[in-house]
Amino acid sequence: MNVRPGQIKKGRKFDQVLDGARKVFLRDGFEGANVDDIARASGVSKATLYSYFPDKRLLFLEVFRVECDRQTHAALSEIDFTAPVPIVLRKAAEHMVASFLSDLNQAVFRVCVAEADRFPELGEAFYRSGPCRLHHEIVAYLGRADSAGALAVPDPHLAADQFIELCKADIYLRHLLGVQIRFTPAEIDRVIDGAVTTFMARYAR
Repeated sequence: MNVRPGQIKKGRKFDQVLDGARKVFLRDGFEGANVDDIARASGVSKATLYSYFPDKRLLFLEVFRVECDRQTHAALSEIDFTAPVPIVLRKAAEHMVASFLSDLNQAVFRVCVAEADRFPELGEAFYRSGPCRLHHEIVAYLGRADSAGALAVPDPHLAADQFIELCKADIYLRHLLGVQIRFTPAEIDRVIDGAVTTFMARYAR
């Protein structure tokens, strides 16, 4: 069924369904998640589940969108944007790396890539909810830092993309491909410290 994210219908038990679906998706993955299990974990009937989400892909993406909202709000509330730029960047990098390596994030990415030919709207929805939103938050901060004279960033959009990629280094791809599933705090700190140091070497005023 070729459906668009805008076709989601909300109701009284909508959040209940999302909570149950998140548990099942994280436990069983997208392919392994059974609609019966999701309905059971949500405490609703299959008819109610389908009335909200006519396609499992839509439910999967909505779970991801809500998780992105949660992660974004958590990051923005924890970061002191008045702190020196390296401290702000490091805190932002910590949140980004945690998100990049999350099981849900990577599971959604795999589904969107696998279904890209048949359901291109899934990839677009994933991009809007995650990567695009992250990009714009960083662009906004870099623009403010440039205006305040803390950084010299002639192209905030390019700089934002560069910082995001620096925070991935090799750990994101290794995790995505299943080469390495767990990383030590030292391995993660190495990537984060390298990202901040490299970025500041290029854009510090």
